[in-house]
Amino acid sequence: MLQRKIYQLLLDWKANKNRECLLIKGARQIGKTYIVQQFGAAEYESFIEINFVRYPSLKDIFEGDLDAAEIYKRMTAHLPGIRLIEGKTLIFLDEIQRCAKARTALKFLAEDNRFDVIASGSLLGLHYGQDDDDEVEEIESIPVGYERQVVMYSMDFEEFLWAYGYDSDTIDYLHSFFTGLTKVPEDINEKFESILREYIVVGGMPEVVAAFVKNKDFGEVQSVQEKILAAYDDDIALHAKGVEKVKVRACYDSLPKQLARENKKFKYSEVEKKATARKYGDSITWLKDANLVHLCYNVYEPYLPLSANGKENEFKVYVNDTGLLMARYGMQTKLAVLTGKILGNAKGGIYENLISEMLVKRGYNLNYYKTDNSSMEIEFIIERNGEVVPVEVKAGNTSSPSLNRFIEQFGPGEAYKFVDGNIGTANGKTTLPHYMAMFL
Repeated sequence: MLQRKIYQLLLDWKANKNRECLLIKGARQIGKTYIVQQFGAAEYESFIEINFVRYPSLKDIFEGDLDAAEIYKRMTAHLPGIRLIEGKTLIFLDEIQRCAKARTALKFLAEDNRFDVIASGSLLGLHYGQDDDDEVEEIESIPVGYERQVVMYSMDFEEFLWAYGYDSDTIDYLHSFFTGLTKVPEDINEKFESILREYIVVGGMPEVVAAFVKNKDFGEVQSVQEKILAAYDDDIALHAKGVEKVKVRACYDSLPKQLARENKKFKYSEVEKKATARKYGDSITWLKDANLVHLCYNVYEPYLPLSANGKENEFKVYVNDTGLLMARYGMQTKLAVLTGKILGNAKGGIYENLISEMLVKRGYNLNYYKTDNSSMEIEFIIERNGEVVPVEVKAGNTSSPSLNRFIEQFGPGEAYKFVDGNIGTANGKTTLPHYMAMFL
């Protein structure tokens, strides 16, 4: 069983849910269904799973009055033998986008509060006007105040280390160097930089990680990743509306090339010659809402709140899972990353994508800083401890003139530089090995 951090969130919700259901959002195949099944089996006397894709006839449970008592009565009729034990039952409504009335009913099930309810589904980040699947139903009433929404991602690097066999003591040991800002012993630092390179290639999709830790076969990793990418392509074909199907796919397919350029800012002209946001802007929004990508907006002033200083028309687009990006680059590029021999602009794009993913999984919103009349560029600007913090990413361990100028001009309380190297402090910045982004 792969250990996931969201399990603790589920425990906290169970203990403090206060008349609310839980709605888990996120990209396909990140382990939403699996973790709820594990949670239900371990933490409840009775676990009831209703999957509206596998058993569409079960939508009838939510036909008619949406009073909780009536719903539970119909549930026992459609699912004979289930046990509804007050305070000890978890009901899991999976693929809830296929049953709009079930989503509406979450309010009444939460008010009833006899049984715990978790809902999940594919592409729940999409607005209903964005979804072309005839089976996806538009809801009449969103249960505002009665559902807690959480976004789940693929496995982060710490979860990857757990799967690898490392325990919390080892990770706490690494964390002590981060908090103390002391150098990690070179053999240990090299070991975890090496494992991080494997994480770059494997990524965090649970099925891929499970296959890797079992067999350590990178060929099998590539095969599973290609299967997931094919499923994503199928999702685009099924769910994007009309002509957006082709445009969304074209934008998604352009990302490996976009990230291999020296300037990583997303360019519509890389999708189609002379293309503009008017034609392809909705396609980028679709990919973001489907949780297939993360957007990083340029800010013209590095002051709080960053969201108020963002340029909506200037952004970078990062793939939600760096392993899937690597799968699109192919086995030879993976080999070059694993052996530390990759060169050129693509190397920088891969490491930027990695750090973007690690920051998102730590709960940060993504922004970067670049002015029109200066060559200064800071890969990421985040809000941390009530301050604006610059984060520079180096694929190797080269000098950082942009970060030095930023520190001189704005005097941030914290500044970080992630490198292929060890811990150090100088001139107002902290240098860290890439893997320590998991502690930021």
